[in-house]
Amino acid sequence: MNTESLGSIFLNAALVNNFVLAYFLGICPFLGVSGAVKTASKMGVAVMFVMVISSMCAFGIHAFLASINAPYLQLISYIVVIASTVQLVEMFIKKMSPALFRSLGIFLPLITTNCAILGVALFQTNKGYGFIESVVYALGAGAGFTLALLLIAGLREQLNFADVPQISKGTALTLFIAGILSLCFMGFAGLGAQ
Repeated sequence: MNTESLGSIFLNAALVNNFVLAYFLGICPFLGVSGAVKTASKMGVAVMFVMVISSMCAFGIHAFLASINAPYLQLISYIVVIASTVQLVEMFIKKMSPALFRSLGIFLPLITTNCAILGVALFQTNKGYGFIESVVYALGAGAGFTLALLLIAGLREQLNFADVPQISKGTALTLFIAGILSLCFMGFAGLGAQ
């Protein structure tokens, strides 16, 4: 049983151990969908939803597999739950907002292979979190993921109006900004424990 407070778990997942800017997980949507704040916020909410649902299911799966002494099925079970949840989110977005579905493009189904989501499920299991701690951890990780997306999207939108040298436009500038954001988030390391 873990003895961290819920606030500490949330802050550690969102800021100190941000999945994108500290662990470098989920880089594909971070770089691909961060061209506009509106799209980035919707992707962040979708990823957060999938993280929370997957986290809750992972807690139950881990308990069940531990009870039948089959921990070797853990990884494949988590992947099946994540893929199923993403399919539900994709169908919902396609039905409710076709424009958003088109703007997210290939990155929406790629949530399935987003290693940050699988990382949440595996890390919470390894840390020995209970059900509530697991949900708070997933919420924190999702909030941190969304925060990282919004930060880079906001900066990229502003840079569209800046006079940037031709050599550093595009991917080079995006990676440079991501590196600076990552360094900034390292400053949060004093807030919590690994």
